[in-house]
Amino acid sequence: MRLLIVEDEKRLALSLAKGLTAEGYAVDVVHDGREGLHRATEGAYDLLILDIMLPGLNGYRVCAALRAAGHDVPILMLTAKDGEYDEAEGLDTGADDYLTKPFSYVVLVARIKALLRRRPGAGASPVHVHGDLKVDTAARRVFLGEDEVALTAKEFSVLEHLVLRAGEVVSKADILEHVWDFAYEGDPNIVEVYISSLRRKLRAGLIRTVRGAGYRLETAP
Repeated sequence: MRLLIVEDEKRLALSLAKGLTAEGYAVDVVHDGREGLHRATEGAYDLLILDIMLPGLNGYRVCAALRAAGHDVPILMLTAKDGEYDEAEGLDTGADDYLTKPFSYVVLVARIKALLRRRPGAGASPVHVHGDLKVDTAARRVFLGEDEVALTAKEFSVLEHLVLRAGEVVSKADILEHVWDFAYEGDPNIVEVYISSLRRKLRAGLIRTVRGAGYRLETAP
């Protein structure tokens, strides 16, 4: 899952990004409303964390512009304001949820997970079964046959992205975009490292390399 944080308090934004990255999300951060609107319009995000008091454009205007353009990405608004009027205004512009600063990080993560579950198509079972492979995207657990396989957060995120598009060829660039983040400037071959690790922990033939195109999750015979 790929998240965008639009927050001008840089220390808070980077702290949230660090925590959410550890949770297994790919996270991009911008500190200006106009840049946030541009990034949200151009990027394929699963959720937007949007502060209200922003330079450039405030959060209300960013949210309203996205909804007017037909973007249905879930939006969680953050603000230091705490009046009912502010909450109503945020929700009226199209926000899906509202969290007042200071807030509990645990509550933030719970709200994010709740919003992601409400997305179109997210009502389906979070347990994906492919042959003897079972991936529970809600509990973040993986089973091969009767045995549970321990994966790191990044390994799980790579596998999850392949599972959600099982049978399709998924490019290395697509995996980088959704599992790492927009600003990743490291070696793109990092994807191959994680694919190799998944093959060792699961089964060599489970993830097929399609030369020149990417990877495809195969169903076990």
